[in-house]
Amino acid sequence: MDITPLSYAAPLLSLALLWTVAVITPGPNFFNIAQLAASQSKRHGVVAALGVATGTVLWGLAGGLGIKSLFSAAPTLYLAFKVAGGCYLIYLGLKQFKRKPAVAQSDSDSMVGAGRTLTSAYGQGFLGNMTNPKSALFVATIFATAMPATVPPSLLALAVLTMATLSFSWYCSVALLFSSRRVTGVYNRSRKWLDRFAGSCYLLFGAHLVANR
Repeated sequence: MDITPLSYAAPLLSLALLWTVAVITPGPNFFNIAQLAASQSKRHGVVAALGVATGTVLWGLAGGLGIKSLFSAAPTLYLAFKVAGGCYLIYLGLKQFKRKPAVAQSDSDSMVGAGRTLTSAYGQGFLGNMTNPKSALFVATIFATAMPATVPPSLLALAVLTMATLSFSWYCSVALLFSSRRVTGVYNRSRKWLDRFAGSCYLLFGAHLVANR
C-alpha cells in the first residue's frame, strides 16, 4: 500500500509515544546526564544530551534500514556488540568508584565545570547511547511496530527527527534539573555516595548485558 504524506501522522504519533516511554525510563543515559550536570555544569549536561541525541539519529537511521534483520542474520555480531556495550558501562562504573574527593570550588569555577571538557561530555553522551545494544533493539522494535514495511525516505527523516528531538528535550530537562543550585548542593554534600550509587548502576547495567547472552 502506498503511503502519502497525509498518512504519516499515524505512524509518527505511534513512534513518538513509544519512544517517549523508552526515553523517560531511567537507564545509562539518564545517569550519564544527571551525574555530569550535577558534578560539572549545566552546559556539560546539555552537551552530553546533544551527544545522546546524535546517537539517537544514528540508531533511528539504522532502525529504518533494518538493523533487527542484520542482528538476526548475524547473531555473533549482536553478541559482540552487546559484550562491548556491557564492558563500556562497567568501565564507566569503575571510574565512578575511582573519582577523587571533590575540591572546594568557587561558584564561577563550578559553572565552567573544571576538570572536564565539553568535548568529553559530548563523547560520553554519544558513546553511552551508541554502546547500548538495547537502544538498537528497541529502535528496531519501534520501527517494526509503528512504521510500514517499506519506509519512504521522507517518513524516515521525520521519524528520526522526532526521536532525536524527544531525546534532546528530555535529557536537556534532566540536565537543567540536576544542575540547579539546590540539586547541586545536595550532590556536593553527598557526592561520595551518589557517585558510588551511579557507579553501581553502571556496573549492574553492564554486568546484565554481559551475563545475559
